Amino acid sequence: MRAPEFWSRRSAVSRLLAPLGWCYAAAGWWRWRRARPARVGVPVVCVGNLVVGGAGKTPTVRALAQMLQDRAPHVLTRGYGGRLAGPVRVDPARHAAADVGDEPLLLARDLPVWVARDRAAGGLAAAAGGAGVILMDDGFQNPSLAKDVSLLVVDAEQGFGNGQCLPAGPLREPPGRGLTRADAIVLIGEGAPALAFEGPVFRARIVPTGDASAWRGRRVVAFAGIGRPDKVFATLRDLGAEVCATRAFADHHRYTAAELARLADLASAGAALVTTEKDHVRLPAGWGDRVETLPVALRFADPDAVASWL
Repeated sequence: MRAPEFWSRRSAVSRLLAPLGWCYAAAGWWRWRRARPARVGVPVVCVGNLVVGGAGKTPTVRALAQMLQDRAPHVLTRGYGGRLAGPVRVDPARHAAADVGDEPLLLARDLPVWVARDRAAGGLAAAAGGAGVILMDDGFQNPSLAKDVSLLVVDAEQGFGNGQCLPAGPLREPPGRGLTRADAIVLIGEGAPALAFEGPVFRARIVPTGDASAWRGRRVVAFAGIGRPDKVFATLRDLGAEVCATRAFADHHRYTAAELARLADLASAGAALVTTEKDHVRLPAGWGDRVETLPVALRFADPDAVASWL
């Protein structure tokens, strides 16, 4: 889905939907009240957020995995958008995004990744599979698996939107409740949203990797189906690329050959087709070599402080 405009501010629509948001929040509270979180014998580090959409959880998981590489980190995720319920270890040579989801497939290039809708069962499978520490990509609102450490990822520019729970706003739960369960916050990007939080707050940025000068002066047609596609287009412009056209799709959008053909027509005058790594794993057969990627990574402002805290 694409985030509606009223999620970013209070409006007549958000006020109309507010009672449904209260019901959503109450259902989440009741779920936690009834839960009996399972422990799986190895530490669990949860990387989550309070809003739907892309806040930067997956790049954060990648960065933390590098810090914990001597602890045999395995990633555990639900596999949003994939058909397999799991638990299953992701194999990039055998699985496609339609099987396990785009983010697990991307992470599995560098890390052991487990997809499981039942997070407790997935945690047990990861522990049995050799995990020394489990990095839980999303799942902050899932009470079935006990977490030893929980980090909340917050987009510094967007914050918590209009402050309302779904469907009146972007929140999965009220901030006052969610922040009390967090052990630390990863604040990504520029901005200073109001956070009623007394624990550590680690600043970070998502930056392009590779040879940034290679984009300077290049003509590109950019497309993306992530939480905030405009950030991708702005990054390409900041790198000096001449962005001839852009197309934004819903998060986790499954591309068709017809859609790619239309994008290729836009790029027919010598422009390159460019998308994100996450989008690239969702391209239909035959298009992988025809579309370039803009690789990015999360960089902490003080990585030593994060590593010491972990």
